[in-house]
Formats: sequence, structure tokens, C-alpha cells
Amino acid sequence: MRQEYRYLDMAIEEAEKAFGKGEFPVGAVLVDGEGRVIARGHNLVYTTVDPTAHAEIVAIREAARRLNNYQLNGIRIYVTLEPCIMCAGAIVLSRMEEVVYVVREPKFGGVYSLYQIPTDIRLNHLVRVRQVDYRRDEILRMMKDYFERLR
Repeated sequence: MRQEYRYLDMAIEEAEKAFGKGEFPVGAVLVDGEGRVIARGHNLVYTTVDPTAHAEIVAIREAARRLNNYQLNGIRIYVTLEPCIMCAGAIVLSRMEEVVYVVREPKFGGVYSLYQIPTDIRLNHLVRVRQVDYRRDEILRMMKDYFERLR
């Protein structure tokens, strides 16, 4: 199995945690250049009553705290869903190296679908972006189940 699939498995585990809490199921994992997991996060918007508590932001805050640095140079983020514009901005501002995501987000996507914030040459830092097709159907099923549960 490709090493990055291990990190995506962890991100999916985080999404499952969010789902179990009644949160929209998104998970994120931050990994350094040596392959060490620096932080993990899942959506906590409803739990914390914080509109910024997206999986990516939760993980970025944890990584910055652990590394005692807001600059996350050399870090990759693995996330189940394409980051929104807020999260894409935070990824750029934290100076990450790469975003790897599975499912596109046509309504809020900030790295490919609506905007391409991490690769916008007008910004002072560029972040590589890659979409991978790994366990996509499972992620989509969890998202569909979430919306069905709301009804």
C-alpha cells in the first residue's frame, strides 16, 4: 500500500469521529517530511459552536502548537474533502508544502472547484495540490448518510 494511503486512512478515521459526534464528516492529517504524523483533526463546528473549527483548522492549530511555530514548512495535509476557501487560506498562510484530498467540493472548494487559492501566483507562497481517488465511495457514503440523518 502506498504510504500516503495510510495517512488518508487516518483522515477517514477522523471523519468517522466527526460523524459519530453529529458533525459533518471531514478528517485531516498533517505529516512532516519524515513521514511523522504531526496532528490530526476532524470537524468540530457544532461541538465547539465555532464556525472555524473545520478539520483542517483543528489540525493546523494542533500542529502549530506542537511545533511552536505558525509556519508549517515541509508539512503535507491529507484531507477527505477538498478544503474550503477559509481552510485553503490557512494552508497557504501556514506555508504548507502540499494538499492531498479525495472528494471535490463544488459548492465551497477553495483548492480546485471554485477557487485555486494554494496555486494562485499572486500570493507569496504556493502549495502543491493533488486529488487522489482513494476510498472515495466510502467518503461520499458517509457524507450522504450525514445529510440523510439530518432529515
